[in-house]
Amino acid sequence: MTRAWILPLTLVLCGSAAATGLVFAKESGSALVFLLVCVTLAVVNSPLIFPRSISAVEAQRRSTVDGRPVVYWRPGCAYCLRLRMRLGRSAHRLHWVDIWRDPAGAAAVRAANDGDETVPTVVVGGQPHTNPDPVWVREQLSPGP
Repeated sequence: MTRAWILPLTLVLCGSAAATGLVFAKESGSALVFLLVCVTLAVVNSPLIFPRSISAVEAQRRSTVDGRPVVYWRPGCAYCLRLRMRLGRSAHRLHWVDIWRDPAGAAAVRAANDGDETVPTVVVGGQPHTNPDPVWVREQLSPGP
């Protein structure tokens, strides 16, 4: 199991255990609502919600070719989720690197943030920007499909 799935699985397991306790306490409606909230949080914090991650080396190569920004992120990061959600459909036009899956990506983020793994870090034209405004990131995308 990778680190990216630890938080979502923990949410589902804890939610299931709590919902089971609520069912035994004759609170079936509350159990269902609680379980749905936990599953929703698990999905939102899972790698499923983000575009497919690629390696930092591949992202840098592609960015050099097409000029699109590279986004370094990690599952469970509220700011990464905010960026992803606010970008909407244009999120697939960026190159996403999960720093928990790619040591080179984590090293690039540490180099850009004085040794900290602060995400999202967006690299545009070789310049890193830590936790930028999603509107600004959208503006950095060249017109295209």
